[in-house]
Amino acid sequence: MTIDFPALQTLTFEEAEPGVGILRMNRPDRMNSQTVAMFHEYLAAGRALRDSGLRALVVTGAGDRSFCAGFDLDEIHVITEMGVREFLKFQETASGGIQSLRHLPFPVIAAIHGAATGGGMALALAADIRLAAPTLKMSAAFVKVGLSIGELGTSFNLARLVGPARAAEIGYTARIVGAEEAVRIGLVNHVVPSEQLLDEALTMARRIAQNSPGGVRMSKRAIQRNTEIGSYEAALELENRGQALLTRTEDMPEALAAFKEKRMPQFSGR
Repeated sequence: MTIDFPALQTLTFEEAEPGVGILRMNRPDRMNSQTVAMFHEYLAAGRALRDSGLRALVVTGAGDRSFCAGFDLDEIHVITEMGVREFLKFQETASGGIQSLRHLPFPVIAAIHGAATGGGMALALAADIRLAAPTLKMSAAFVKVGLSIGELGTSFNLARLVGPARAAEIGYTARIVGAEEAVRIGLVNHVVPSEQLLDEALTMARRIAQNSPGGVRMSKRAIQRNTEIGSYEAALELENRGQALLTRTEDMPEALAAFKEKRMPQFSGR
Protein backbone atom coordinates (compact mmCIF):
# COMPACT_ATOMS: atom_id res chain seq x y z
CA MET A 1 0.00 0.00 0.00
CA THR A 2 1.33 3.43 -0.97
CA ILE A 3 -0.12 6.36 0.95
CA ASP A 4 0.37 9.81 -0.53
CA PHE A 5 0.96 11.54 2.79
CA PRO A 6 1.97 15.22 2.67
CA ALA A 7 5.29 16.49 4.03
CA LEU A 8 4.38 18.08 7.37
CA GLN A 9 6.39 19.88 10.06
CA THR A 10 4.49 19.11 13.26
CA LEU A 11 3.17 15.61 12.47
CA THR A 12 4.73 12.43 11.15
CA PHE A 13 3.13 9.32 9.68
CA GLU A 14 4.36 5.81 9.16
CA GLU A 15 2.68 2.62 8.08
CA ALA A 16 3.65 0.20 10.85
CA GLU A 17 2.40 -2.76 8.83
CA PRO A 18 -0.07 -3.22 5.99
CA GLY A 19 -3.32 -1.51 6.91
CA VAL A 20 -2.10 -0.07 10.23
CA GLY A 21 -0.67 3.46 10.52
CA ILE A 22 0.87 5.60 13.25
CA LEU A 23 0.31 9.37 13.33
CA ARG A 24 2.60 11.21 15.77
CA MET A 25 2.59 14.74 17.03
CA ASN A 26 6.23 15.58 16.57
CA ARG A 27 7.22 18.46 18.86
CA PRO A 28 8.75 16.49 21.75
CA ASP A 29 10.86 19.46 22.85
CA ARG A 30 7.58 21.36 23.47
CA MET A 31 5.66 18.36 24.91
CA ASN A 32 3.98 17.98 21.51
CA SER A 33 1.99 21.15 22.17
CA GLN A 34 -0.27 22.42 19.43
CA THR A 35 0.32 25.40 17.17
CA VAL A 36 -1.72 27.13 14.51
CA ALA A 37 0.29 25.15 11.95
CA MET A 38 -0.49 21.84 13.70
CA PHE A 39 -4.22 22.40 13.47
CA HIS A 40 -3.86 22.98 9.72
CA GLU A 41 -1.78 19.81 9.52
CA TYR A 42 -4.41 17.73 11.34
CA LEU A 43 -6.75 18.63 8.49
CA ALA A 44 -4.16 17.78 5.83
CA ALA A 45 -3.45 14.46 7.54
CA GLY A 46 -7.15 13.61 7.77
CA ARG A 47 -7.65 14.31 4.08
CA ALA A 48 -4.64 12.21 3.09
CA LEU A 49 -5.63 9.27 5.29
CA ARG A 50 -9.35 9.21 4.58
CA ASP A 51 -9.11 7.25 1.33
CA SER A 52 -5.76 5.62 2.09
CA GLY A 53 -7.07 2.10 2.52
CA LEU A 54 -5.88 1.93 6.14
CA ARG A 55 -7.84 -0.33 8.46
CA ALA A 56 -6.81 1.33 11.75
CA LEU A 57 -4.74 4.30 12.92
CA VAL A 58 -2.79 4.84 16.16
CA VAL A 59 -2.36 8.46 17.25
CA THR A 60 0.37 9.26 19.77
CA GLY A 61 2.99 11.80 20.75
CA ALA A 62 6.71 11.70 20.01
CA GLY A 63 9.13 11.27 22.92
CA ASP A 64 8.55 10.03 26.45
CA ARG A 65 7.14 13.13 28.15
CA SER A 66 3.76 13.87 26.67
CA PHE A 67 0.92 12.90 24.36
CA CYS A 68 0.02 16.54 23.75
CA ALA A 69 0.14 19.38 26.28
CA GLY A 70 -2.50 21.51 24.56
CA PHE A 71 -1.88 24.79 22.80
CA ASP A 72 1.68 26.10 22.98
CA LEU A 73 1.47 29.14 25.25
CA ASP A 74 4.46 30.65 23.44
CA GLU A 75 2.03 31.12 20.54
CA ILE A 76 -0.88 32.40 22.62
CA HIS A 77 -0.24 35.97 21.46
CA VAL A 78 -1.28 34.91 17.96
CA ILE A 79 -4.76 34.13 19.27
CA THR A 80 -5.12 37.16 21.54
CA GLU A 81 -4.26 39.49 18.68
CA MET A 82 -7.01 38.14 16.43
CA GLY A 83 -10.26 39.96 15.88
CA VAL A 84 -13.53 38.12 16.51
CA ARG A 85 -14.09 37.05 12.90
CA GLU A 86 -10.46 36.05 12.48
CA PHE A 87 -10.59 34.03 15.70
CA LEU A 88 -13.81 32.31 14.60
CA LYS A 89 -12.09 31.31 11.37
CA PHE A 90 -9.18 29.92 13.38
CA GLN A 91 -11.59 28.01 15.65
CA GLU A 92 -13.28 26.47 12.62
CA THR A 93 -9.89 25.43 11.24
CA ALA A 94 -8.77 23.96 14.58
CA SER A 95 -12.01 22.08 15.24
CA GLY A 96 -12.14 20.97 11.61
CA GLY A 97 -8.67 19.47 11.94
CA ILE A 98 -9.64 17.35 14.93
CA GLN A 99 -12.97 16.51 13.32
CA SER A 100 -11.16 15.22 10.22
CA LEU A 101 -9.36 12.67 12.40
CA ARG A 102 -12.48 11.78 14.41
CA HIS A 103 -14.42 11.15 11.20
CA LEU A 104 -11.85 8.92 9.52
CA PRO A 105 -13.82 5.94 8.21
CA PHE A 106 -11.66 3.45 10.15
CA PRO A 107 -11.00 3.22 13.90
CA VAL A 108 -8.57 5.59 15.58
CA ILE A 109 -6.75 4.47 18.74
CA ALA A 110 -5.11 7.11 20.96
CA ALA A 111 -2.00 5.85 22.79
CA ILE A 112 -1.67 8.43 25.57
CA HIS A 113 1.32 9.00 27.85
CA GLY A 114 2.00 11.93 30.12
CA ALA A 115 0.09 15.15 29.59
CA ALA A 116 -3.09 15.22 27.50
CA THR A 117 -4.39 18.64 28.36
CA GLY A 118 -6.60 21.22 26.67
CA GLY A 119 -6.49 20.56 22.94
CA GLY A 120 -4.49 17.40 23.63
CA MET A 121 -7.37 16.07 25.68
CA ALA A 122 -9.76 17.08 22.89
CA LEU A 123 -7.71 15.07 20.40
CA ALA A 124 -7.65 12.03 22.70
CA LEU A 125 -11.42 12.23 23.18
CA ALA A 126 -11.91 12.34 19.40
CA ALA A 127 -10.38 8.85 19.07
CA ASP A 128 -12.58 5.77 19.10
CA ILE A 129 -10.46 3.97 21.70
CA ARG A 130 -8.02 5.30 24.30
CA LEU A 131 -5.13 3.38 25.84
CA ALA A 132 -3.17 5.18 28.56
CA ALA A 133 0.15 4.79 30.31
CA PRO A 134 0.26 5.13 34.12
CA THR A 135 1.85 8.55 33.56
CA LEU A 136 -1.39 9.94 32.13
CA LYS A 137 -2.35 13.44 33.27
CA MET A 138 -5.52 14.52 31.53
CA SER A 139 -7.08 17.93 32.05
CA ALA A 140 -9.65 20.13 30.33
CA ALA A 141 -7.58 23.17 31.20
CA PHE A 142 -9.49 25.70 29.10
CA VAL A 143 -10.93 27.71 32.02
CA LYS A 144 -7.40 28.33 33.30
CA VAL A 145 -6.71 30.50 30.24
CA GLY A 146 -10.09 32.22 30.15
CA LEU A 147 -11.79 29.88 27.69
CA SER A 148 -14.49 27.24 28.18
CA ILE A 149 -14.85 23.49 27.88
CA GLY A 150 -16.85 24.23 24.74
CA GLU A 151 -13.67 23.80 22.70
CA LEU A 152 -12.68 21.41 19.90
CA GLY A 153 -15.55 19.01 20.62
CA THR A 154 -14.57 18.49 24.27
CA SER A 155 -17.97 19.33 25.77
CA PHE A 156 -19.68 16.90 23.39
CA ASN A 157 -17.26 13.97 23.66
CA LEU A 158 -16.48 14.25 27.37
CA ALA A 159 -20.13 14.35 28.46
CA ARG A 160 -20.91 11.28 26.39
CA LEU A 161 -17.98 9.34 27.78
CA VAL A 162 -18.33 10.09 31.50
CA GLY A 163 -21.77 11.68 31.82
CA PRO A 164 -22.71 15.37 32.20
CA ALA A 165 -22.10 15.61 35.95
CA ARG A 166 -18.54 14.26 35.81
CA ALA A 167 -17.88 16.29 32.67
CA ALA A 168 -19.02 19.41 34.52
CA GLU A 169 -16.72 18.73 37.47
CA ILE A 170 -13.71 18.00 35.27
CA GLY A 171 -14.44 20.98 33.06
CA TYR A 172 -15.23 23.57 35.72
CA THR A 173 -12.33 22.71 38.02
CA ALA A 174 -9.78 21.97 35.28
CA ARG A 175 -8.26 19.41 37.67
CA ILE A 176 -5.95 16.65 36.53
CA VAL A 177 -7.40 13.18 35.99
CA GLY A 178 -4.84 10.41 36.47
CA ALA A 179 -4.72 7.01 34.81
CA GLU A 180 -6.44 5.02 37.57
CA GLU A 181 -9.41 7.39 37.76
CA ALA A 182 -9.58 7.75 33.98
CA VAL A 183 -10.11 4.03 33.44
CA ARG A 184 -12.54 3.80 36.37
CA ILE A 185 -14.86 6.49 34.98
CA GLY A 186 -14.60 5.36 31.36
CA LEU A 187 -12.41 8.19 30.12
CA VAL A 188 -9.87 5.63 28.82
CA ASN A 189 -10.36 1.97 27.93
CA HIS A 190 -7.26 0.45 29.52
CA VAL A 191 -4.11 1.41 31.39
CA VAL A 192 -0.99 -0.19 29.93
CA PRO A 193 2.63 -0.13 31.18
CA SER A 194 4.47 2.76 29.53
CA GLU A 195 6.98 0.53 27.75
CA GLN A 196 4.15 -1.55 26.26
CA LEU A 197 1.78 1.27 25.31
CA LEU A 198 2.54 1.52 21.59
CA ASP A 199 2.81 -2.25 21.18
CA GLU A 200 -0.59 -2.73 22.84
CA ALA A 201 -2.13 -0.06 20.61
CA LEU A 202 -0.69 -1.75 17.52
CA THR A 203 -1.91 -5.15 18.71
CA MET A 204 -5.42 -3.76 19.05
CA ALA A 205 -5.16 -2.10 15.62
CA ARG A 206 -4.02 -5.43 14.17
CA ARG A 207 -7.02 -7.23 15.66
CA ILE A 208 -9.33 -4.63 14.15
CA ALA A 209 -7.61 -4.92 10.76
CA GLN A 210 -8.26 -8.69 10.72
CA ASN A 211 -12.00 -8.09 10.57
CA SER A 212 -14.27 -7.15 7.69
CA PRO A 213 -13.33 -3.63 6.53
CA GLY A 214 -16.92 -2.82 5.63
CA GLY A 215 -18.25 -4.22 8.88
CA VAL A 216 -15.79 -2.22 10.98
CA ARG A 217 -16.43 0.99 9.06
CA MET A 218 -20.19 0.59 9.31
CA SER A 219 -19.85 -0.19 13.03
CA LYS A 220 -17.88 3.02 13.57
CA ARG A 221 -20.46 5.02 11.64
CA ALA A 222 -23.30 3.50 13.65
CA ILE A 223 -21.63 4.22 17.01
CA GLN A 224 -20.72 7.79 16.12
CA ARG A 225 -24.02 8.73 14.52
CA ASN A 226 -26.11 7.08 17.20
CA THR A 227 -24.47 9.18 19.90
CA GLU A 228 -25.58 12.24 17.93
CA ILE A 229 -29.27 11.41 17.50
CA GLY A 230 -31.94 11.40 20.16
CA SER A 231 -34.26 8.64 19.01
CA TYR A 232 -34.11 4.86 19.41
CA GLU A 233 -36.13 4.52 16.21
CA ALA A 234 -33.62 6.65 14.29
CA ALA A 235 -30.80 4.50 15.66
CA LEU A 236 -32.56 1.33 14.49
CA GLU A 237 -33.10 2.87 11.06
CA LEU A 238 -29.38 3.57 10.70
CA GLU A 239 -28.43 0.12 11.95
CA ASN A 240 -30.91 -1.64 9.65
CA ARG A 241 -29.68 0.18 6.55
CA GLY A 242 -26.08 -0.52 7.40
CA GLN A 243 -26.66 -4.22 7.94
CA ALA A 244 -28.64 -4.49 4.70
CA LEU A 245 -25.80 -2.88 2.77
CA LEU A 246 -23.21 -5.21 4.32
CA THR A 247 -25.10 -8.30 3.14
CA ARG A 248 -24.42 -7.13 -0.43
CA THR A 249 -20.63 -7.19 0.01
CA GLU A 250 -18.23 -10.04 -0.80
CA ASP A 251 -16.97 -10.17 2.78
CA MET A 252 -20.11 -11.46 4.46
CA PRO A 253 -20.43 -14.73 2.46
CA GLU A 254 -16.65 -15.18 2.77
CA ALA A 255 -16.90 -14.83 6.56
CA LEU A 256 -19.73 -17.39 6.72
CA ALA A 257 -17.84 -19.82 4.49
CA ALA A 258 -14.68 -19.44 6.60
CA PHE A 259 -16.66 -20.10 9.78
CA LYS A 260 -18.11 -23.30 8.33
CA GLU A 261 -14.70 -24.40 7.04
CA LYS A 262 -12.99 -23.51 10.35
CA ARG A 263 -10.44 -21.17 8.77
CA MET A 264 -9.58 -17.47 8.93
CA PRO A 265 -11.62 -15.35 6.49
CA GLN A 266 -9.86 -13.55 3.65
CA PHE A 267 -11.54 -10.15 3.60
CA SER A 268 -11.32 -8.07 0.43
CA GLY A 269 -13.24 -4.97 1.48
CA ARG A 270 -15.36 -5.21 -1.66
